Amino acid sequence: MLRHLSIRDFVIVSALDLEFERGFTVFSGETGAGKSILIDALALTLGARADASIVRTGEARADITAEFSTHAQVVKWLDEHALATGDGDTVMLRRVVDSGGRSRAFINGTPATLVQLRELSEMLVDIHGQHAHQLLMRPDAQRELFDTHAGLIETAQKVARTHRVWRDATHAVELAQNRDRELQLERERLAWQLSELDKLAPQPGEWEEVSAEHHRLSHSASLIDGVQGALNALSESDEAMITQLSAIVSKLRGLADIDPALADVLASLEPAEIQLQEASYSLSHYAQRLELDPNRLAQAEHRMDQLHSAARKFRMQPEALPEEHAERRRQLAALDAAADLDALRADVAKAKEVYLAEATVLSKARAKAAKSLGKAVTQGMQELSMAGGSFEVALVPLAEGGAYGLEQIEFRVAGHAGVILRPLAKVASGGELARISLALAVIASTASPTPTLIFDEVDTGIGGGVAEVVGRLLHQLGRDRQVLCVTHLPQVAARGDHHFQVAKAGDSAGGTVSTVTPLDKSKRVEEVARMLGGLEITATTRKHAKEMLAA
Repeated sequence: MLRHLSIRDFVIVSALDLEFERGFTVFSGETGAGKSILIDALALTLGARADASIVRTGEARADITAEFSTHAQVVKWLDEHALATGDGDTVMLRRVVDSGGRSRAFINGTPATLVQLRELSEMLVDIHGQHAHQLLMRPDAQRELFDTHAGLIETAQKVARTHRVWRDATHAVELAQNRDRELQLERERLAWQLSELDKLAPQPGEWEEVSAEHHRLSHSASLIDGVQGALNALSESDEAMITQLSAIVSKLRGLADIDPALADVLASLEPAEIQLQEASYSLSHYAQRLELDPNRLAQAEHRMDQLHSAARKFRMQPEALPEEHAERRRQLAALDAAADLDALRADVAKAKEVYLAEATVLSKARAKAAKSLGKAVTQGMQELSMAGGSFEVALVPLAEGGAYGLEQIEFRVAGHAGVILRPLAKVASGGELARISLALAVIASTASPTPTLIFDEVDTGIGGGVAEVVGRLLHQLGRDRQVLCVTHLPQVAARGDHHFQVAKAGDSAGGTVSTVTPLDKSKRVEEVARMLGGLEITATTRKHAKEMLAA
């Protein structure tokens, strides 16, 4: 649940620090005082979009922090994303937006993305906005609300993915049919290029190897002369270094027996004698393999010329030819596959089969959930002064199926007994739509595992006895989870376990600031009386307010 909300320089809020408890909490106040601003601020920490307009006039940035209690699903998500804290009992969400519109997000003090905020927020908070009843007019909103209530969002997303695969396979067939001539010309061009490269058969690293061999063969004479000269100097001439050094070492060994002081000199010369001998052996071995080979040199020159000519033809470096050879082979294989209409049509059939299988599973689950939701909302309508009314979730079949299944979700309603069920968007009045929306919100929230529920003026368009029912329903929800409600109805406010009053006033700089004050018992009487009586609060309204709170 939400434990703490800290707001700094947000719209008309200068500084607020609010502590929250379990149960049903209400926010009330005059119109324009900033009640919904609190919800907007909280929504920012949950990943809502932001711009520079939310920063309080004259300030550098807006800073909002929300602290929530965790539960098992949240702890698991935090561990998977390496965002967990030491105790694991709370999670801190923070959003900072500067006056230039730049936004930064943090989870437990670690920078995070808006996508991560939104993923996490779905496990923490469920917000029902004041325009929810207007969204119900849209078919996609009806489908999303229904699938969410039924726990079918993941199944619907899986169906959408299989539909996309089917659609892409169908598009590939159409493309192959429409571009058959173009594909054929492209295939011929690639086939010719691949034939040329097949004949050349360039190998990875071949250009470097042939270049090195050509360089060595073209300098064979110099290598032979140089190596032989070195051998002569080291070991094969009358004045060879090794012979002279051996004589010196032999002489010094005898002298070192006479004077041990020469031992250090001898220790330096003996390794030099060994190294010169090893160098002589290596040169001799190299000289045995070294020979003039005009034929091999000509072969290397010819191969280099072939590789260089091909590289020039394909406009690339010679060392890139092997990779280009493989790429041309891959491109031709792809074109062959694209031109194989039978194979493409088989892919379409297979993709359609997979889609239909997944969509059928979704349809069966929807049919079961539709009956349950229809019955629950119908019962809720009776409580909300729509006696005899009924609600139905219709599954309208789609001829070819769609991205979200084999049917379209359509909410149908009858406002009174004996009236035919018709689409919600066509028959519901504003008041009826608000009541049906509220019934759906309460029922959907009952089925949701989200620990914190927020209702932002969802009681708009409702009054009288219906308002009392709404207050009772929200209070009942608050027994099992945390419920926050922005309301203008005294019947709803009186049902709250906790009550905050939102007000606005002028500041020292001539601007306007919003304040939030927790109300005790006596102050709640005054606030509920104000909501009942408007500007003039009388003894009668106070008495009525006390009766409502006592009830």
